[in-house]
Formats: sequence, structure tokens, C-alpha cells
Amino acid sequence: SSDNSIEHSDYRAKLTQIRQIYHTELEKYEQACNEFTTHVMNLLREQSRTRPISPKEIERMVGIIHRKFSSIQMQLKQSTCEAVMILRSRFLDARRKRRNFSKQATEILNEYFYSHLSNPYPSEEAKEELAKKCSITVSQVSNWFGNKRIRYKKNIGKFQEEANLYAAKTAVTAAHAVAAAVQNNQTNSPTTPNSGSSGSFNLPNSGDMFMNMQSLNGDSYQGSQVGANVQSQVDTLRHVINQTGGYNDGLGGNSLYSPHNLNVS
Repeated sequence: SSDNSIEHSDYRAKLTQIRQIYHTELEKYEQACNEFTTHVMNLLREQSRTRPISPKEIERMVGIIHRKFSSIQMQLKQSTCEAVMILRSRFLDARRKRRNFSKQATEILNEYFYSHLSNPYPSEEAKEELAKKCSITVSQVSNWFGNKRIRYKKNIGKFQEEANLYAAKTAVTAAHAVAAAVQNNQTNSPTTPNSGSSGSFNLPNSGDMFMNMQSLNGDSYQGSQVGANVQSQVDTLRHVINQTGGYNDGLGGNSLYSPHNLNVS
């Protein structure tokens, strides 16, 4: 609303400027018309001393002058109207122009979309939370998800790589969380093995959400279409975790995919 008020104030200021220019030019033309009319009448009076000039002839000349200046005033009015219409059009176009979200907001919306790909319809509560995180309105969130669902449905293959990137990011986040939990349990447990021992645990499969997803029209996507690369990422993460003795900082220091390096719009 603050942006709209600023735009509205700017619009009114420019409109006032156009109006002032119009009235200034109009006064100049009226003054020039009066001065030129007076000059012509004086010339005719001077000539009346040497040749006969009737009052009708003087009146006719004055009418010609006024018609010429009237056409100039009409052109001035037309130019002013065009300037107002151009100004109005520019401001309306600027307001209608699609405003791109920030990179951070796009990241947040994409993360939610791909983590809920089986049902990419956020609830009203989720929309409000996303709007607050992205510093946008709830209606903008709704419009974004509507457009995203349409684009994704039209070209699934194009968005497969993007889906894999966000799934890998989710997998890395889950791996960090599990590793931290295991390390915390080892610290608090009296039977915690030493740092040299090896262990294994089941990493929650973050790629499962892509294996049996339902499309927007009810068709099912096979895991080989979207989830294959994700499963490979998860298997690699499992291997790294199993090779990390004691689940110390090995995972955090050698993460295969850093979320901060994602550059997906």
C-alpha cells in the first residue's frame, strides 16, 4: 500500500506539472494573439491615411488572426491531452507489470512446492506462513502456486532437474538432522561407542516423496522419471554417513550438496 501511495503521489505531481505547463503556454498564446492583433490594427490605421480601409476590412483581418491563434490553442490542447494519456498509461502499465519475487522468496516457495509435490495445494494456514516468510501477500502466494502447477504439469521433464535439486537439498538437510541426533544420543548414552567405532543407521528416504507422486490430473509419475537421481543422491549420502566414524563432523564438513549453493529461480 505504501508503494501504491508513492506511485499515486508521483502521478498527481506529474499531472499537476502538465496542467501548469498547459496554462502557462495558453497565457503566452493569448498574450501573443492580443499583441499581434493590436499591431495589425495599428498598421491598418496607419495605412488608412494613405488608402481607404473600411471598418469591415479591419474586422475581417482581426477574425483571421483570431482563427489562426485558435488553431494553435487547439493543437496545444491536443498535445496536453496526449501527454496526460501517456502519463496515465505508463503508470497503469507500471502497476500491472509483474513484479518478480526476491530470490529468497522464490527459494522458499519452490522448496514447499517440491516437498509437497504429491499434493501441491497449501492450506490457508500454510499460505499465511509462506506469505509471512516471503514478505508477500497471501493472494500472491496463491497466484504463484497456481502458475507453478500449470507450468509443472505442461512440462514435467523441464522441471525434473529442478525437482532433483530441491530433493537433494531436502536429503542433505535430513542427513544433517539425523547425524546431529545420533551424535547427541551418543553423547548422552553411557554405552556410547568410542569415536573410532563405526556404525550405521537408516537415513529417512527423502526421495520417497518423488517415487509414487500423483500428478495434478490423477496420473501417476514413475520413480524412474523424477526420483532416480534423487535416490542416487540419498544412497550416496547413506554411504558417506556409514563411512563417518562416530558421526562427528565428517558429514557436516564434507556435505555433497550445500543448500547455499543452490541457484534455482
